[in-house]
Amino acid sequence: MGDFSRIAFVSSGTPDADAAAAVLSARYGAVTLEDADVVVALGGDGLMLQTLHRTIGRNVPVYGMNFGSVGFLMNDYAPDDLVTRLNAAKPTAIAPLEMTARLADGTRHRALALNEVSLFRMSYQAVKIEIEVDGRIRLDELVADGVLVATPAGSTAYNLSAHGPILPIDSPLLALTPISPFRPRRWRGAILNNHAVVTFRLKEADKRPASAVADSAEFRNVVEVTVRENKAQRVTLLFDPGTGLEERVLSEQFRY
Repeated sequence: MGDFSRIAFVSSGTPDADAAAAVLSARYGAVTLEDADVVVALGGDGLMLQTLHRTIGRNVPVYGMNFGSVGFLMNDYAPDDLVTRLNAAKPTAIAPLEMTARLADGTRHRALALNEVSLFRMSYQAVKIEIEVDGRIRLDELVADGVLVATPAGSTAYNLSAHGPILPIDSPLLALTPISPFRPRRWRGAILNNHAVVTFRLKEADKRPASAVADSAEFRNVVEVTVRENKAQRVTLLFDPGTGLEERVLSEQFRY
């Protein structure tokens, strides 16, 4: 992908990850995140998401080395031949979702999500949500613990736990998935074109409050949330040949 000579190392802060960062920095040199040609993230998928959010819009690819539990977005750790691995790595570009949330107090908040935008109930009562897609009401009332919109990259994360579909990583699609739906009892969500604009409106928001979450950014007491893909704010992940995100997502569909 390029001749990477300026590398920034980011650690999750665990003893093993910090030790690896020290070894790699001493061997290959290290620059700040702002001066880097490439970022090497040492940790798990949580650190990878944090690092990708820090690089959104900067056209700096991120190569992960796994020091976490799952490591779905990471490569195996090895201290040798790092520059060779970086130059041979295959890029995967991801466009985030843009969430605009209107709160009960009238304020509006914006956040980006690489995995999913979710709405969650804040009390013991289920929320009631009207769902609009591209200006047309598609579901007058969803009664559930919540609902989410996931990117293809995020379709194997919380979306999968909520029984949503796994989307091929290069597909121009989004997953719309209810969380513990009560009514309609048989509705399991929808697969949308990635040009779709989805709006959630809370019914009985005072009685049934909800929060909106874009990856890790949370806003409480929302009354309306709009979600769309932001194609101008892409991030790029790097994977060793033969272990790319496309292959990982495909393999996930055959797990049992």
